[in-house]
Amino acid sequence: MTTILQINSAARSQGAQSTLLVNELTEKLQQSNPGAQVVTRNLQAEPLPHLDDAILGAFFTPAEQRTPEQQAIAARSEALIAELQAADVIVIGAPMYNFGISSQLKTYFDFIARAGITFQYTANGPEGLVTGKKVYVVTARGGKYHGTPHDSQTPYLKSFLGFLGMTDVSFIHAEGLAMGADAASAALASARQAIAAV
Repeated sequence: MTTILQINSAARSQGAQSTLLVNELTEKLQQSNPGAQVVTRNLQAEPLPHLDDAILGAFFTPAEQRTPEQQAIAARSEALIAELQAADVIVIGAPMYNFGISSQLKTYFDFIARAGITFQYTANGPEGLVTGKKVYVVTARGGKYHGTPHDSQTPYLKSFLGFLGMTDVSFIHAEGLAMGADAASAALASARQAIAAV
């Protein structure tokens, strides 16, 4: 049975275009994979803390030496990693904020990027350990940035996901959402056309 992991990373709890579009994409994937199980990770409703001394201490302390507090922190990270590893398809809603991803998505990435668990360093360089996944990223942007120097979001996501072993990544961009009603309608129509083609 196919497992789809949907990651919502918008800062807004209501009305986020990225969330609307990833919901539609997940529905399309369910139609193509009858019986698929969907797991939703809502990073706005269940926020993760930013990296600090306590979190880094937990990650870098050997398991047998961790305090109960450190064990709880590491367990939270490892549960997210297990959820990710169990998925066959990953759908990420990634709105652009100030040319980058949301802080919600960044903290999620910080919790799943674990040396020796999701990647490892070898004599031939780093090796991603999260493999065999199909990833879709749906971006939502007020302006039009794809293919310009201001689109630091797309290369960052490709690099990060690829570093962990997820190299089969497709992007669907909804751009120009803040450029007037006509531009917003065109952006959503274009994104929905791409979703329909999945």
